[in-house]
Amino acid sequence: MGRKLDPERYEARRREILEAAIVCFARNGFHQTTTAQICAEAGMSSGNIFHYFANKEAIIEAIVAEDRRETAAYFAGLDAVEDQFGAILGFLDSSLEYAVDETTVRLILEIAAESIRNPAIGAVVTASDAEARAGLAQVVRRAIARGQVDAGLDPDATATWIMALVDGVFSRLSIDPGFKPLEQAPMLRLIVERFLRPGGQA
Repeated sequence: MGRKLDPERYEARRREILEAAIVCFARNGFHQTTTAQICAEAGMSSGNIFHYFANKEAIIEAIVAEDRRETAAYFAGLDAVEDQFGAILGFLDSSLEYAVDETTVRLILEIAAESIRNPAIGAVVTASDAEARAGLAQVVRRAIARGQVDAGLDPDATATWIMALVDGVFSRLSIDPGFKPLEQAPMLRLIVERFLRPGGQA
């Protein structure tokens, strides 16, 4: 009879592997990272990783799945917020905070690149993006209903373009080492405020 697994220990070990993989992917790139390197970073024997993940693609899928859960919880927490316009600006602020962390930036760009090359990863990333845009669109709808955002704007298109601005921050970081996201936060806020306010006024 096999040894009974401790669910908490299993999950903790799985998370350690994910954290180690994030470091390795950001440092070396997805294709240059080996499972042996991930095991070494996680402090476990080579090969043990396959008790938790079938391959590197499964690790990326797990990373994206975790991000999807966190994003869903984030937008769910905005349901009862009175100032939905402020919630949109808060989303921008939160996104820029992620952009300050070099490991996070490199990981996001690496997953984005892999989503283009790998259809399976692409499908997972596309689903994750669709959920995030839908969550933001709901915030825009509530803001419009409360007169906080221009009623002439289409919520879905508005969410798409706000997300595009955020995506652009990460793209800019990949080619401009002098770009400082937090220093640019006031400008990003101003652009979005003028875009959203009724009559185009900040």
